[in-house]
Amino acid sequence: MGSILSVRNIEKYYGSRQNVTKALDDVSFDVQKGEYIGIMGASGSGKTTLLNCISTIDSVSAGHILVEGQDITQLSTGRLAQFRREKLGFIFQDFNLLDTLTAFENIALALTIIKTPAKEIDRRVIAIAKRLEITDVLNKYPYQMSGGQRQRVAAARAIVTNPALILADEPTGALDSKSSRMLLESIETLNNELGATILIVTHDAFTASYCKRILFIKDGKIFSELYRGEQSRKEFFNKIIEVVTLLGGDNSNVL
Repeated sequence: MGSILSVRNIEKYYGSRQNVTKALDDVSFDVQKGEYIGIMGASGSGKTTLLNCISTIDSVSAGHILVEGQDITQLSTGRLAQFRREKLGFIFQDFNLLDTLTAFENIALALTIIKTPAKEIDRRVIAIAKRLEITDVLNKYPYQMSGGQRQRVAAARAIVTNPALILADEPTGALDSKSSRMLLESIETLNNELGATILIVTHDAFTASYCKRILFIKDGKIFSELYRGEQSRKEFFNKIIEVVTLLGGDNSNVL
């Protein structure tokens, strides 16, 4: 397996010279092709800032971020837009579906933007809809779907372009427990069956227990790391809770 994402000594500062906040402090790590990695940390730890820098929503103050060997910290504004379209898939907490488009059209839009032929669009949308069990909602509008269905449509939109990296920001935050489980099983399918490389930011141990590796961030630095290995998801969940407790976070989430 090759490295899809390489984060090298990145730092992020906010504020003026007289009042500087260091959101990220010399963070480095790699994500291999096909990994499913979680980023955890308390509110204000820097996990969302890290995601924003990787997704090019924000820029780093120092250091480098490479995706498939390309240093995205050196790209111009125009090249960044192209990079986002071609290399990244996004799953947002609030779905970000267009209300005036059906599920099929929302998924297809990502392919249309990169000029995919019409016949290929149909084939790929239907194929990913079958994988995520949303074929029955393809002709529905977002307001006609449940929260879980909307989030699985969003997941389909994220993967349909075959991006190098899928980024998810608290994807279960707006869902009930049943819908959360269904979405996490869908994301797991993307990883296990399609080989998607996924990086997910979450504060929730239940959500994180689906990942294969967890990076814990505290005060802008990597605090520790956990690998799931051969552990069951419940065993991994318990290990996550132990680290969350050390971090002083909320361990009230249970299986």
